[in-house]
Amino acid sequence: MSSSTPGPRGRVAVLGGGPAGMATALSVHGAGHEVAIFERYPEARPAGNVLNLWPPPLKALRLMGVDTEDLGAPCQTEFRSSKGRVRAVVRSAPEVVEQYGRGGGFIGLLRPELYERMLAALPPGVLRTNQLVERIEQDDRGVTLYFADGTIHEADVLVGADGINSLVRRTLWGETPIREHRLHTIAGFTFADDIGGETGMCVISHGRRVQGSWTSIRHKGRSGYQWWVLEATDPEAPAPTDLHARATELGREFLHPLPDLIERTEPENVQRWVLRDRGYLDQWSKGRITLAGDAAHATSPYAAYGAGMSIEDGWFIGRALEGVDLTDLAAVRQALQSYEEPRKPHTKFQVDMAYRNGQMFHHAPRPLQPIRDLVFDRTPFLQKVVGDTNPKEINKQLALITD
Repeated sequence: MSSSTPGPRGRVAVLGGGPAGMATALSVHGAGHEVAIFERYPEARPAGNVLNLWPPPLKALRLMGVDTEDLGAPCQTEFRSSKGRVRAVVRSAPEVVEQYGRGGGFIGLLRPELYERMLAALPPGVLRTNQLVERIEQDDRGVTLYFADGTIHEADVLVGADGINSLVRRTLWGETPIREHRLHTIAGFTFADDIGGETGMCVISHGRRVQGSWTSIRHKGRSGYQWWVLEATDPEAPAPTDLHARATELGREFLHPLPDLIERTEPENVQRWVLRDRGYLDQWSKGRITLAGDAAHATSPYAAYGAGMSIEDGWFIGRALEGVDLTDLAAVRQALQSYEEPRKPHTKFQVDMAYRNGQMFHHAPRPLQPIRDLVFDRTPFLQKVVGDTNPKEINKQLALITD
């Protein structure tokens, strides 16, 4: 990807080496600016294992020069009851299906391969590891990062892509509370080839208390499955001592292949997450600094779109800064505002949907649960809420991501 509107070469610093940070660096580099990622850990490391990516972030990755060939398994997504009754089908437009594979839905993959592909696309020297930032200051002329080792770095623009506990967000807007969803998920993956499950599918199933789901995946040329089980929890309670055993117990009420997938998963390939977010932030940018990914709109995995939105953010930041004189404060402010304004409705929709669905499926009062399930099984409610709405959002984002 190369800049189509050459302008003065500016200096952009990115804090955080996750998908948001790497996508921002790739897009900003393509826009013709100098860019550096500062990552506090010894390497840019994935925070989890399983992952799904929808077509818009895939499109953005391709345009930023990331190799997406055989990155994951295209899946058709269905919502089902724990007994197998289909409640909703996510159907994308025919042109999306043609370009992105089965169902036009997300691809199932493992997070480490996404990181490897994005790192391979970064220009040499852009990622700087073991860089712990302690303080950030800005004025009309630029932004200064102060590191734990006593060094400093100056830039024209700073992008905070440093996650749900973002230093950059706190610096701009102070401390904002984490919203606990009072849910946790246990997830894993396996390459066992004799499971006999459907391929090219994502099946999201719900019982009265538990979600049990699985998708096809591709990882380094191998086909397999990823799965997850999700239940209500006290976020302050200790994690189960045996994650694999707890997943096995929760998966028993679901149909094949979920119990077999859990059984065939090695314990070291099982992880747990507590679901939380930080709610809506009215403004992301201030002066020469903006936010991306979870720093701006932390979302729970219930929407399966956190990493995807982070990648999209990075793409749009580079496009907003293309051709902009980054020494001009007024121009920077205008560019950063033009980045965040179109993003906020989309990200708020995904964050809110993840929260509402989690509450609806897992925190409904016990007397209402049979009524809820009857509505899901006998009416088109869930089809309208998730099956029809999500493809519309996908189409909107695909239309906005252009070369």
